[in-house]
Amino acid sequence: MSFPETPRGGDLVQDRSGLDEVLATRVLDVPDYPKPGVVFKDITPLLGDPAAFGTVVGVMAEQVRASGATRVAGLEARGFMLAAPVALAAGVGFVPVRKAGKLPRATLREEYELEYATAALEVHRDAFAPGEPVLVVDDILATGGTAVAAAKLVRDAGAVPVGLAVLMELGFLGGRERFATAVPEAGIHALLRV
Repeated sequence: MSFPETPRGGDLVQDRSGLDEVLATRVLDVPDYPKPGVVFKDITPLLGDPAAFGTVVGVMAEQVRASGATRVAGLEARGFMLAAPVALAAGVGFVPVRKAGKLPRATLREEYELEYATAALEVHRDAFAPGEPVLVVDDILATGGTAVAAAKLVRDAGAVPVGLAVLMELGFLGGRERFATAVPEAGIHALLRV
C-alpha cells in the first residue's frame, strides 16, 4: 500500500478501499453520553476487532512514515490506544503526553481551555531529541485544544511537530482550523471526517 507524501502545512487526502466501511461499522454513536446532547464516538468495537484495528494501525503507520516523523506523541487516554501500536508498526518511538501529575520525572506543562474549565498536559523534558520530527496522534480532533497543547509541548521540548493524525475529526467543532492556525507547518490527517 502506498500513499502520497505528506505536505507540510497541508492535508493528506487518501482513498483507501475498505477503510471507510471498517470505520463506519466499528465506530458507534452513543447518544447523550457523557451528558445529554453529546454523541459519544465509541471506538471499542474497532479496538476489539484485530483485523479492523490492524487496518487502522497500518494506515496511520503509513502517515508516520510519510511525514518523516521519528517519534509519535500519543495523547492520554484514548490516543494511547492508537499511538503506541502505530509507532511500533512504523518503527519509531512512542512518547506519552499525559494529564498533569502522571509522569515521574521532570516535565514540561501546557494548559488549555475546556468548555467550562482548564486542563493541562505534560511530557518529559527529555522526551525528544532537539529538532526531532514528531507526529501527534489522538483518537478524535474536536475543538483542537488538546492537539494544540500537545504540539506546543513538542515545540517546548525542542522538537518539531510535523503533523497531527487522528482516527476521526468532528469538523463542526472547528478543531482543524484551530490547529492549522497554531501549528501551520504541520499537516492534519483524519481517517474519518464527520
